[in-house]
Amino acid sequence: MSQQHTDQPPTPAEELFLDDVTDAEARELAHRERGTARPITVVGNPVLHRECRDVTDFGDELLALVDDMFASQRAAEGVGLAANQIGVDLKVFVYDCSDDDGVRHVGTLCNPVLEDLPAAKRQLDDSNEGCLSVPGAYMETPRPDYAVVRGQDLHGNPVVVRGSGYFARCLQHETDHLYGRLYIDRLSKRDRKDVLRQMAEATPKFATVPNDQPAGG
Repeated sequence: MSQQHTDQPPTPAEELFLDDVTDAEARELAHRERGTARPITVVGNPVLHRECRDVTDFGDELLALVDDMFASQRAAEGVGLAANQIGVDLKVFVYDCSDDDGVRHVGTLCNPVLEDLPAAKRQLDDSNEGCLSVPGAYMETPRPDYAVVRGQDLHGNPVVVRGSGYFARCLQHETDHLYGRLYIDRLSKRDRKDVLRQMAEATPKFATVPNDQPAGG
């Protein structure tokens, strides 16, 4: 799927795309070893259902939060994690996700905005989608197979991240989280009901925050 989008001549904008592949394993490990895993908020927790605040302070607290997010993501065996999934009301997400060619992407994006791409640069992919905040449930969810997200890095510098296939799905999924949307919000009422049934019948493999308790953070 990614090859569809790489055989076009490069444009000046492509020079801005973040290199999230080089030293991916070492960078993820460094974040994770500094961080502490936190429990995951689940559907119904208010922090998941409203737009998060913009990141404006790119200091030590943000760095520590991102370390905890990488640790939490690994503990929950996820490929992406938004800050509100550990109860923090900030527009930042992390990812450790392979694309359809098996290339590993590791990175952090603050204040992400999904670019509206022309139809010629995307096709709908209706693969299954899951979410750490809806544990144990999966459902086919149509999304474009190519995504470009603009935002800032950990130091406030502007960056652009692109992905295809499964990685594109991850970028769109995590950006949605920071605007108060879960993937189940994109489903029909019937499919949403099915997903919530799956969740109710499953046993989470990681620590979660009960919805009758504050998320903290």
